[in-house]
Amino acid sequence: MVHNTALFDMDGVIFDTEPQYTVFWGWICRKYRPEIENLEIKIKGQTLTEIFSTYFADMREEYETIVRQLNDFEKNMTYQYVSGAKEFLLKLKGRGVNTALVTSSNRKKMEQVYRQHPDFTSLFDKIFTSEDFKVSKPNPDCYLTAAEYFNVNKDSCVVFEDSVNGLKAARAAGMFVVALQTTVDRDRLLSLSDEIISDFSKYKFQ
Repeated sequence: MVHNTALFDMDGVIFDTEPQYTVFWGWICRKYRPEIENLEIKIKGQTLTEIFSTYFADMREEYETIVRQLNDFEKNMTYQYVSGAKEFLLKLKGRGVNTALVTSSNRKKMEQVYRQHPDFTSLFDKIFTSEDFKVSKPNPDCYLTAAEYFNVNKDSCVVFEDSVNGLKAARAAGMFVVALQTTVDRDRLLSLSDEIISDFSKYKFQ
């Protein structure tokens, strides 16, 4: 099958930000949910709304405080490309492959990305954020929405993901799944992906 559409998650796929988020959420989770072991790992790939509704539903008075702390943290984050990611995207554009960012991040966060990388939007044909989807990952809505935007069949799409929820969403969408081993142990990726790569430096798109 020839793939003509490439769909990318952002954190842990395009940018190597996951270690920074692990530090932030590790601090938050130890403060508010110390009884749940490794919660900062469990929430990877989830939207802020989903994290709050699942794990902080009884702490609504703390929402604004956590959001403010997260916003302050993201302002000082470094959005460094995963090795080969930008070059890979440019190659796809040159070949006429459809490209879209499909992220659970919201538009406010994306403003921080654009400030650090003013040319970021030019790397994709379309950028989808959390505001564009009715249901967050692991529901496949985000990837099916992207395929519909390009008017392509799911079989022609390749998804690049790193988190368990993101990989489950891509699987549920029925698309070819490439896992980035930047966030989750390889053993957990095996059953959720068709290929596993460490970065884009040597990856050949087919």
